[in-house]
Formats: sequence, C-alpha cells, structure tokens
Amino acid sequence: MSTTVEVMADAFKEAGTPFLVGHPGGESVELMEAARQRDMRFILMKQETAGAMLAATWGEITGSPGVCLSTRGPGAANMVNGAAHAFLDRAPLILLTDRYSQPAHEVGLRQRIDQLAVYAPLVKWGTTVDARTIRQQLRRAMRTATAPAPGPVQFDIPQSETTKEAAPLLAEPPLMPNLLYPEPDAAALKPVIDRVRAARKPILLAGLGVLWDRASGELVALAEQLGAPVLVTSKCKGAIPEDHPLRAGCIIGGLIERKLVSEADLIITVGLDGVELQPKAWPYTTPLVALSSTPSLDALVPAEIEAIGDLKVLLRKITDLCAGGSSWGERAASVFRQDVTDALNTPSKGLSPQRAMEVARAILPRETIATCDAGASRLLVVQKWQSYGPREFLTSNGLGSMGYAVPGALAARLAHPNRPVVAFTGDGGFLMAVAELQTAVRENLPIIIVVLDDRQIGLIRVKQEIKGLPLHGVGLGGCDWEKLAQGFGADGVTVDTENGLQDALGAALKSGRTTVIGVRIDGSGYVDQFNALREL
Repeated sequence: MSTTVEVMADAFKEAGTPFLVGHPGGESVELMEAARQRDMRFILMKQETAGAMLAATWGEITGSPGVCLSTRGPGAANMVNGAAHAFLDRAPLILLTDRYSQPAHEVGLRQRIDQLAVYAPLVKWGTTVDARTIRQQLRRAMRTATAPAPGPVQFDIPQSETTKEAAPLLAEPPLMPNLLYPEPDAAALKPVIDRVRAARKPILLAGLGVLWDRASGELVALAEQLGAPVLVTSKCKGAIPEDHPLRAGCIIGGLIERKLVSEADLIITVGLDGVELQPKAWPYTTPLVALSSTPSLDALVPAEIEAIGDLKVLLRKITDLCAGGSSWGERAASVFRQDVTDALNTPSKGLSPQRAMEVARAILPRETIATCDAGASRLLVVQKWQSYGPREFLTSNGLGSMGYAVPGALAARLAHPNRPVVAFTGDGGFLMAVAELQTAVRENLPIIIVVLDDRQIGLIRVKQEIKGLPLHGVGLGGCDWEKLAQGFGADGVTVDTENGLQDALGAALKSGRTTVIGVRIDGSGYVDQFNALREL
C-alpha cells in the first residue's frame, strides 16, 4: 500500500504537473522524496511568494494545478501573497503548508499560527491532511481548484500523517472529472439570438472565462460573423490575435475606451469576470448580453440576459445561429487603436517606455511569451506589446502584485521550453524578486528580463504629481544591472538608446542565457499618458 505522500505525489503527476516548487520545511522532505522517486522535479525558490506565483502561472497556462509548498509558520505566512495572486487572478493552485503533528500543534507556541484560518479568505477550500481520507481530499482539491472560476486550495500537512498508509477508497472516483457539455438547444438560446440579430453595431468584451474554456478560436469566429470589434481584459490579451483587424485593444477602465463602447448598440460580454474590472460603477447604459461559464454573483455588469454554459460550445452554437453582421467593427477597432497610439506618443527627452516596447516587439520573435509586472510601466506594456495567442501574455491583474514578472516568466519557460520568454518589469518589481535570478540560472530556465529603470516607484510619483504633492519617498533603481546579473551567474547589460536595446535583445536571443537588460527610460510622459487613458 502507498503512504500519504506517495498518493499525493501520484495525484499531482497524474493531474499534469511534473514538479513541485517552493521553499521546504522539515515536514516536506518525505513528499519531496516521493516526488523524486516518480521523476518529478523540485524547484527550490528563494522566496515563498515567488514559488506560489510560479506554480499559479503554470496552472494558468496548462490548466493543471501548480503545486507549491512552504514550511510552517514564517514560510506559510510568507506564501500568502502568492495565494492572494492565485485567488484574485483565477489560477488553479495547490498550496502545501507544513504543520506540527497534532499533540505539538495543540500545546506548542513557537512557529505555530492557525494556517487554515490565515489562508481561509484567500482559497476556495482548505483542509488538514489525514491518511484515512487523503484520496478523497485530493479529488475534491483537484476539482475545486480547476472548476470555474479556478483558484487555490490549501493542504495543512501534519508531520504525523506523511508516512502513514493511505486508506483505500472502495469506489474510487477519477482524480479529475470527466465532464460532458451537450450542445445547447436553439430554442433555448432564442432570447440571446434575437438580441444579437437585432443589433447593428455589437461589440464584444472578452475576459478570463474565454481562457478557462479554451474558447479563443470560437471568440474570433463570433467576432468575424458579427463584424464586431473586440476589447479584451489585460489577462485575455492574445485571445484574439493582436494583428487581427477586429482587435481593438485592452479594457483598462479608462475614459479612452468609452467612446468606442458607447458607439455600440449592444454589448456582448464573453467570459468577463468582475475581478478584471476597475472597482467603479459600470459606465454604460447600452443593452448587454453576458455569455459565461459561471453566473455573475457580484452584479457589477448589468446584463439583461446571462447565458451560462461551456463557452467553447456556447459560442460555436451562437455563431451558427446568427447571420452575418455589419462591417462597422474593423473601422471602429482601427480608430480606437490609433487613438491609443496618439495618447501614448508623449514627448520624451530620452528613451521612452513606449518606444522601448515598440523596439522589443520588433526584435523579439512572434512566438515570444511575455510576462508583465505591476507598476507605472504596466500600462505601456499592456497597450504596446502585442500577443498573438492565448496565455502568451501573463500578468497579475486581479491582485496587481509587484514581483510577479520573474516567477511568471520561469513558469512560462517550464511550460514552453522551446519558445523565447521575456519578463517586463519596473526596477521596483524586479528588486522584489531579484533572488529568483539565481533560480533561473541554477535550474537552467533561461529568460530575458527587461528592467524599465526610471529610478523611482513611478506609479506613486504619478499620483503625487497629479495631486500636486512634492515627490517624496519614491526614489529607487539606478543599479548597475550588469554587475547585479553577473553576481547571480546571468548576463547583464544597461542601455539607454534604441540601438542599444536592439543589440541587447538580439544578443540575449542568440546566447540562450538568462539576461538582465536594464533600460534607462524617461518616464516624464507618464502623467499625460495616464490622464489620456485612465481615470485615477
């Protein structure tokens, strides 16, 4: 018979995740050994939050829950931000936290916190491992983590349970559910079809649910059938290729997109999750139809009709039932793209962040996977970097956490070992995850890190300036990026011109080594860009 940790390792591998990641504790070593015996990799991270973000991003890309672990007490507490990322960015993740055995847990004080209570607001489910029920716990965890909306689950692992014999299940369900989605009946969809057929200028707003149901192709087909422009959330970039004529751009909750959306006579949201939107009232009175795999419980989007079902099936059926639409979409999308370009083309005394992004997109291959950190530069990256397939642009949006780009890029490298991976980050976000440079080198996970160095926490500087406050407490960056990278065994270079950035990116692609490119940018245009694109 198998032990508890052997059953756990088998389940993680069967679910499609061939590695564990994190910073272990003493109670983790049996699980690590069980994984090693099954040819599962262990990736030692230098910081628990980064480990959880890596594992969560693997879950986003593949649909298989990533698995991260920590020691009890300080390790579990430090992993909380990664759990919050997975919760608010809707990523399937399994969090494993070491714990004292029951007698010590009940009477001990040192390094003892109520870990289930700490994580409870940030996970879909939490449980304490028990050898008698571990097989059932694993099945519930896998289904809970992957069911829409995906998210994290937590296992507290008492040391006393790890090597106990795992009790069998008399009738053992499959580890992952075998779900069937019958095609919807045309008559049942009549209210939706009537609404769509009556529209002359529909617009599609697409969000994370499109990716959960792997329905990007069906989204594009519906847009083409209706002739409708498409706006996507930043997490959904690439769901419609960004060189498609119906691709308008990204929903950022700003004034600039209201002109386009207000021209429409019907809004169709597709897989839109309220967590992807700015926390403000819905600004449109246009009639709205929502298509989703899960009903809206937050009532942020005022849909008059919600059609619920697997989006791959639902979109295909609606496309089949709707006649060809108008031709307004291509013109409307083109005008919007030009409006965004004009708003971002602010004067610059040096290399601007928007021009740096244009250079990067021109040099890096079409199939490049990009990750993006939070911060002032994120607005420019989201708008200027183009992605051509789903899950080719990865960021923390629901949580909006700094320190995401590097661990996210490591996950992308694991999922796509033969494709270029670039992490776009500000100097602040990079310094929060700088230790994972050593992980990239040691684990042979080469990535290109583009550090947009404006020597400050740019987003806070922008807010201080807009509010008429003096700059205070925001100085940062200005590091010797070359020496910093070399200290971790990576390549490094600092540039401040277009030609320098072109050469650095070309050299990084050619070398195939982890490379840090510090890009000295002029961020003086941020205020005008934010005022043009987004309400602050």
